[in-house]
Amino acid sequence: MRTYRFFQVDVFTDTPFGGNPLAVFPEAEGLSDREMQQLAKEMNLSETTFVLPPVDPRADFKVRIFTPGAEVPFAGHPVLGTHFVLAQLGRIRLQAPVTRIHQEIKIGVLPVDLYVQDGRVQRVVMTQGQPEFLAECKDIPQLAAALSIEPYEIASMGLPAQVVSTGLPQLMIPVRSLKAVQNAKPNVAALLEIGPALGTDCFMLWTRETLSPRNTLHTRMFASGLGILEDPATGSANGGLGAYLIQYGVIPPGQPTAEMVSEQGYEIDRPSTVYIEVDGAPNAITQVRVGGQVVPLIEGTVRL
Repeated sequence: MRTYRFFQVDVFTDTPFGGNPLAVFPEAEGLSDREMQQLAKEMNLSETTFVLPPVDPRADFKVRIFTPGAEVPFAGHPVLGTHFVLAQLGRIRLQAPVTRIHQEIKIGVLPVDLYVQDGRVQRVVMTQGQPEFLAECKDIPQLAAALSIEPYEIASMGLPAQVVSTGLPQLMIPVRSLKAVQNAKPNVAALLEIGPALGTDCFMLWTRETLSPRNTLHTRMFASGLGILEDPATGSANGGLGAYLIQYGVIPPGQPTAEMVSEQGYEIDRPSTVYIEVDGAPNAITQVRVGGQVVPLIEGTVRL
């Protein structure tokens, strides 16, 4: 019998039962691809991660990320939660104020920064891949119907519904009102028909109307194609969204960094706060970073 430790944390929150839950297997050597997928399905969270020795000599750790339905090349809250757990286990030597390590994931080797105070991790920030602006959804009435939104709520924004990727392609859908985003109801069959033609399984709704005046954006993410009806907090999508907002002038570029705060998960009782940083200007974005807090919650052992 083989035993594997796992840790469950809530990411993009400072409160237990908020944010996006994540299961982390910090010593995943010996698990097959099939076993990793089965464990992710058994955990039944939006993602589960498995930490392995790196193959690339530039990296400190290799991280594989699975949803209940598939392995994904890149994601946000799994990266933050995984490195928080590794720091808690003493596998990252912490130095204040910032400790940088490098992770090997499917899209390459990228840095992760842990902000440290009094020997404890206060926030984890990940650097994402270079943003790519991909296919646009031209059939707004079809898209709106699939989300139970009036077409004018999208069309009146004057912005494209466009797939953006900083490692995972996701459709950014501008919506005029907070009420429309809150009342959206995904038609899974319809979204599964729309997504493949655009090269994505992920649908990110966003509006500038927010619940809190401190925040910049209110968002929701539907990803039925990955086995996730609604994601409580999506680091990868918020990073791509930050790049989109700079690219189309919705948010002015910063000198040198534009900062945004996204609220997500409120409709499913998982309030989340995602911090977004974008360096550069339209057509010249140089870096995208996403960060947040992490709360430890559960420890356990799996026997196979």
